[in-house]
Amino acid sequence: MEKFTRLTGIAAPMPLVNIDTDMIIPKQFLKTIKRTGLGKNLFDEMRYTPDGAEIADFVLNRPQYRHAGILVAGDNFGCGSSREHAPWALLDFGIRCVISTSFADIFYNNCFKNGILPIVLPEDQRDLCMKDAEKGSNARLSVDLESQTITLSDGTEIGFEVDPFRKHCLMNGLDDIGLTMAKEAAITAYEKVAATARPWV
Repeated sequence: MEKFTRLTGIAAPMPLVNIDTDMIIPKQFLKTIKRTGLGKNLFDEMRYTPDGAEIADFVLNRPQYRHAGILVAGDNFGCGSSREHAPWALLDFGIRCVISTSFADIFYNNCFKNGILPIVLPEDQRDLCMKDAEKGSNARLSVDLESQTITLSDGTEIGFEVDPFRKHCLMNGLDDIGLTMAKEAAITAYEKVAATARPWV
């Protein structure tokens, strides 16, 4: 998993509330178990017409937001079914941080496990980020995980909270497999002792 320390980039404003995982990545794209290739179908039914043409006024189709790395969203982002394909699609598109007032629990947890930082802010502070994002590509947000701050384009700093363990994992690029492999020496030592004590196993 790629480390997350500091991200400076374009933020796309998406003020809709209750954006669920089926909106993020519709069910017909869940057949794959690969984590790549889903970015082109992110928000598929909002980005494209039924015949595949881009919907010009959808935020991620606008020229200034095509390379957004941050998403500023309405309340209750990531609700609905627990599909892990939702953070996979966001990440494959290039979004490494989502800012909202609230997230569905499973989606929130899946973000950390896939290298995405979900930030929960009070409504007034989220709205400041949203207003800044609406300025387009002339405005860039900076998210610093180590200092737990968001810096707006005018220099305003907003602090945010994050669980220390999840912060450690993101900053060191540790997903569940990475956490296990960090204990490789202890696992190997245990297996040697176990093999000697129970050679028939």
